[in-house]
Amino acid sequence: MSADKGSFRPSFLARSLGLFFGTIGGLALGYRLAQTGPEGSGHLVVEGLTTVEGIIFGYLVVPYFLGGFRRLDRGLKGTPLPDLVAGVAGTIVGLVTAVLIGYFVNQFPYGVPLSAVLALLLAVVGASLGVTRRGELVAVFGGPKVDSDLANRRIKAALVDTSVIIDGRILDLVRTGFIDFKLIVPRCVLRELQLVADSSDSLRRSRGRRGLDVLAEIQQERDVRIEFPESDENVVEVDSELVRLARKSGYAVLTNDFNLNRVARLEGVLVLNINDIANAMKVIAVPGEELTVSVVREGKEPGQGVAYLDDGTMVVVESGRKFLNQTTAVTVTSVLQTAAGRLIFAQPPGGTDARRRRPE
Repeated sequence: MSADKGSFRPSFLARSLGLFFGTIGGLALGYRLAQTGPEGSGHLVVEGLTTVEGIIFGYLVVPYFLGGFRRLDRGLKGTPLPDLVAGVAGTIVGLVTAVLIGYFVNQFPYGVPLSAVLALLLAVVGASLGVTRRGELVAVFGGPKVDSDLANRRIKAALVDTSVIIDGRILDLVRTGFIDFKLIVPRCVLRELQLVADSSDSLRRSRGRRGLDVLAEIQQERDVRIEFPESDENVVEVDSELVRLARKSGYAVLTNDFNLNRVARLEGVLVLNINDIANAMKVIAVPGEELTVSVVREGKEPGQGVAYLDDGTMVVVESGRKFLNQTTAVTVTSVLQTAAGRLIFAQPPGGTDARRRRPE
């Protein structure tokens, strides 16, 4: 069953409860009909038919009612307390309005059923208005004005991509407390991660197992909720499924994948890229600053050398080819920020008269 249809699969316990309550309800209904109907030998037939109907209803329908209550419970747990209070207040106002209108509606034919339907509709409308218009309602009654656009932009949950899980830095972000929204890992992502963990390649296998360990540790953190909803088992393109789920639910996508980042943004989906956070938190190398680097390979241009900082930032050293496999002091000449990261250009101090020393 696809995720957009509720992703609820009745368990054995739900089916058993449905059969039990369906059987009891069918017997009770049949007994009641037999007592109120004319006397005759058809009582057993009526009771048998109602019992069968109760069993069918309980087996097919009751488990989905239980699933609906379960989803409602998860939704209420993830709803902020001010929204819950506003929803309850809106429901009460709707019911009071329904009672006042129902006083006149009861005088018409079928007035009681109409009053019940009216009460249900006004209760739902009141709850919806209370949650969605909480800021405006508070402002009307003299409270502090709340920016509704800002509230709507607040991230409620993020769909987590496989690349972020394997990367592992999300665990550090969770532990620092910067992530205050729900993390959702669809089953298709888990299946892709399991395929990586079962790969015949040792490097991919270790990365996949590390990702599974990261998820297990995030589950132990109390400050962040993580869920693993069902998704379509026939999903081939996990990235496309994530974008579809994000568009349907209004959630963000948490990823390090460059292509998924671009596609999601084109589809109008909010993207959270951990690489962007890392780049924003890096200490900027100022032109004129001196660095000590080890030149590890030649550059693309003649005479260039390439070095890397401890965080993986590439340093292109002009006239650095002669320092290949050596450690030298260089002076930063410019810094280029790209979507893939930060690129630093440098040259040895004093040109070719730079200080050199062999690596220890």
